[in-house]
Amino acid sequence: MSNHRFFQVSPGGELRPKQSAEEAVRIAPGDGYAWLDFRDPSPEDLKPLVELLGIHPLSVQDCLDENHIPKIDNFGKTTFLLLNSYSHRDGVLTAGEVDFIIGANFLVTAGGRGKTAHWEDRDIETVLGLEQENLGQGPDFLLHALVNYVIDGKHNAINSLESEVDEAEESIVKDLSRFHMSRLVHLRKNILVMRKSLFHEREIFIKLCRRDSPFVGEKAIYHFRNCYDHIAKYFEEAEIYREVILSLTEMYLSMVNNQMSQIANRTNTTVRRLTFITTIFMPLTLLAGIGGMSEWSMMTGPANWKTAYPEFMLGMVVIGALTYAVLRYMDAKLKQRTRGE
Repeated sequence: MSNHRFFQVSPGGELRPKQSAEEAVRIAPGDGYAWLDFRDPSPEDLKPLVELLGIHPLSVQDCLDENHIPKIDNFGKTTFLLLNSYSHRDGVLTAGEVDFIIGANFLVTAGGRGKTAHWEDRDIETVLGLEQENLGQGPDFLLHALVNYVIDGKHNAINSLESEVDEAEESIVKDLSRFHMSRLVHLRKNILVMRKSLFHEREIFIKLCRRDSPFVGEKAIYHFRNCYDHIAKYFEEAEIYREVILSLTEMYLSMVNNQMSQIANRTNTTVRRLTFITTIFMPLTLLAGIGGMSEWSMMTGPANWKTAYPEFMLGMVVIGALTYAVLRYMDAKLKQRTRGE
């Protein structure tokens, strides 16, 4: 079953469904215009429009190519526009492409390829219902209503990305150990994708507002200026969020470095204490080894052990205390020198 839809738009803005594109474009002068909406079109769907409506073959080729950036092209009898649509759900930014071909008495739209974003029937019916009074004035007003719907989708995506950036900042501050750097990289990638699209779309609306397309009338220009204002605002927000993500990256790396420095300082303190204790007991261990030999009894005489060993123990205590005092003095000098530097 085909997902394509064909309408005749009456002067009162009413949509009249038709069975085919040929039937939709058969309109008496002054009886409205045609809207041909293609979803996931094939070359066989769009190539007949070259003869039927006088659409330039390059426009058909651009509608079938998914690797184009947003742009606007004028071909005499028609104007071709390419915009990106975005949806952000569960941390995944989905990008789509919506193509518009506008002529004197028709508008052709194409999009929804694969799993990319396109408009839903219910949403579009609501949008066009609110704009019904203006739709009858010409295809440029229908173009504005559909373009405005795509722009609203960008607004929702940017708000979702903003919430995700705020959550990332809170996660870094609250629980640094569980935060992964890949989250910031993913956010930055999504922001840059949107920024690139908004940059080119801003140029599109500048060209529309200065009347580069002969199929956008003076009355509709005011509506497209409003679209330009929104795109310019979203572009500035994308720039802000890009800078915020860079700041969060620097903050994350700084906090990780501080955490590692604290761990290293604690390790150094522990090693220093162990070294301090080892230095004190090294000479005492040497003396204990000598005192435990049988030669010590021979030197002091076996009968004098009651006085020799207490004196030996007292000497070890004195040596240990002197070693401790010397080490503390050296440590104090080192701290004083470090503060002076």
